[in-house]
Amino acid sequence: MKSPSPILIAAVVVIGATGFFIGRISSSAPAGDSIPGAATASGRSASRGGGSSLADGRRSSRASRTDNRRDASPDRVSGTEALARLESIVRRENALDRNRALLAFIDQLDPAEFEGAVAHFRSLGITEDRFGEYAMLLTAWAQTDPTKALDYVRANTRGGFALNTVLSSWASKDPESAIAWAQATHTGTGANPFMAGIIRAVAATDTGRASELLTAMPRSRERGEALDGFLAHLTQAGPEAARQWVDALGDPALRDGSMSRLAEKLAQTDPAGTARWLLANPGEALNGRLDNVVGTWASTDQRAAVDFFKTLPQGDTRNNAFRGIISAVASKDPQSAATMIDRYSADADNGAIRSFVWHSFGQEPALALDYVSRMTDAGDQERTYQRTLGHWLDKDPTQAQAWIQNNNLPPKVLESLQRDQGQQRQQ
Repeated sequence: MKSPSPILIAAVVVIGATGFFIGRISSSAPAGDSIPGAATASGRSASRGGGSSLADGRRSSRASRTDNRRDASPDRVSGTEALARLESIVRRENALDRNRALLAFIDQLDPAEFEGAVAHFRSLGITEDRFGEYAMLLTAWAQTDPTKALDYVRANTRGGFALNTVLSSWASKDPESAIAWAQATHTGTGANPFMAGIIRAVAATDTGRASELLTAMPRSRERGEALDGFLAHLTQAGPEAARQWVDALGDPALRDGSMSRLAEKLAQTDPAGTARWLLANPGEALNGRLDNVVGTWASTDQRAAVDFFKTLPQGDTRNNAFRGIISAVASKDPQSAATMIDRYSADADNGAIRSFVWHSFGQEPALALDYVSRMTDAGDQERTYQRTLGHWLDKDPTQAQAWIQNNNLPPKVLESLQRDQGQQRQQ
């Protein structure tokens, strides 16, 4: 049986990373390629696709292989007929059939035909669940002619999805050439916008080189994007290796940002170790992430998380840990969370009470609202009353009105509720 080509391998991995892309294709042409959250996800998918192609070790010429396959295929089409076939493929409803057919179509494309295929695909309208298929086309194009693919996406797309996909694909196959292009193409003094996709791909096989590129970037949104992609691969080496990398960083801003992002990831597998790591490194990450980490810990081992909280001295760190515990407990058992607030009332600041209200309101609205009066910040208290009562009035007006009549609410809250109800009656 004939060995699959590198392009086919890369595209298959894109499918595996992105999943099945179910849904109808839009009938309107896209205004751009920007979908919230898509740039990061697409970069990771493209990076993995290219990396698998390298790992397979098949570095023979794609041109000679595809020429042989093309000559032997009676179904080979080109020009308008090829575009018609592409359209018929992407309009199929069965996701598995659609992606198999698209892979076969991509594998038969001549390098000169990719631009027309990508442009036609975009003209059909790209819905969010079709971005994986779009990434397949871009990944394959970048494997054959990356500079031409980059010229196209820079001139015709926005939002970073296409650009990062092409750069990741190229960097997974020939990282130094992609890096050289990015450095030569970027002008100005700001962060290099081409590096995020490259770093993500390089990190898959060489975290040391990726770290060099990342730490050379100035503090910026682009560095944050590159960091997200880098950490996704760094964590595969294990939590201790990831923590050591962060601890060794000399840039305080990069260190805080890395610790904050990494803590969220490591808490899923090692919440106890992550909480202690944050505690040993006071700073923005400790203040911003401890509640989430301890909350994750409490959701699997409440007693251990509470024991950790009880060892902390009075202050913001202890309050943050308590807030995380309350969030986790209230989501499962509002009454138990209320009992904890009563027991540790000195640690129940506005943030803890607010977390209790948001996480218990869906199950026990009256119980949640009973604790809002304990909030010491008048503005925070009023906003919490207004949001929760407004939601309750929409969902169960009889019970909500009964609670309002039996409780003393701040005058501003009553005025706001009356105004909102008056406006609803006029509509």
